[in-house]
Amino acid sequence: MQTLTLKHFILNQRALNLYRQAIRATRSIPDRTTRLETIAWIRSEFEHNRRLVDVALIEDKIASGRRELKHLFPGIHLPP
Repeated sequence: MQTLTLKHFILNQRALNLYRQAIRATRSIPDRTTRLETIAWIRSEFEHNRRLVDVALIEDKIASGRRELKHLFPGIHLPP
């Protein structure tokens, strides 16, 4: 098992913040069923990548998630 570094903890916080922003962004979806399906999809994506330990891969997934979130919800503001 790989020892987690400070970078892992920082990336974990960034991933949690991205997750929260994604869930909050779904509030703009008017249809309840669609909103719940979107939340389930977001959660499954994060759960799927939960056990990653490679720092470069985690950073890539976070960047990819931010791009996808901006694509799905163009009006959303994501802090750097």
